[in-house]
Amino acid sequence: MGDTSIEWTDATWNPVAGCTILTAGCSNCYAMRMARRLEAMGAGKYAGLTRKSGGRAKWTGKIYLDQKALSIPGTWSKPRRVFVNSMSDLFHSDVPADFIADVWRVMAETPRHTYQILTKRPDRMIEIVSNLAKLSNVWLGTSVEDSRVLYRIDELRKVPAAIRFISFEPLIGSVVDASLKDIHWAIVGGESGPNSRFMDPAWVDEIESACRGAGTAFFFKQWGGSNKKAAGRILNGRLYDEMPAPLMP
Repeated sequence: MGDTSIEWTDATWNPVAGCTILTAGCSNCYAMRMARRLEAMGAGKYAGLTRKSGGRAKWTGKIYLDQKALSIPGTWSKPRRVFVNSMSDLFHSDVPADFIADVWRVMAETPRHTYQILTKRPDRMIEIVSNLAKLSNVWLGTSVEDSRVLYRIDELRKVPAAIRFISFEPLIGSVVDASLKDIHWAIVGGESGPNSRFMDPAWVDEIESACRGAGTAFFFKQWGGSNKKAAGRILNGRLYDEMPAPLMP
């Protein structure tokens, strides 16, 4: 928890740990592997969150609420972009609404930071966020791995948020029919690590083109693969590091 190598953020903050496999994009989730390693290193917060299946770490479905972690953003004096719950999903059905409200309180009390929250459960995000304050320093997004979950974008559009964004990572299929209307930012990345699945460059170009048509900022994170550093993140001869412009109140 803290500084991170994730290209589109500055730090991670995990008041929740643990998750449940939901759709195809979850199959090779890096957080499952990381949670297994952290448990082996003696990090009690990750105990029992994964099990071995087919030689790989898989979520057990157990969720851990880390009350102590709620104080961490207040200790960071320098403004940061903060990815909330890189090791879980804040809107998992087993995360109580009251705990999410506590996370909201912390974000409201630390307006110097910009918080980036991703979920694969935008339907619950709508349900919870509709009863919370709309914070200018909180960006809300959903993950979309292929055309089978495009409905998540429609759900995201209903969420009151300063910035709405989509992580097309791991991109494992074409999303050519995706509408980016009222979406402010799109991140695209291929799957990395063991058993990573193929990402066709044409799928990336489709999203970049959709971003230009919708006025959506486009961020290309990585090609992925078994050696993501070697594969790099150059797309069509250049880097794409676009960030969403702050919205007028």
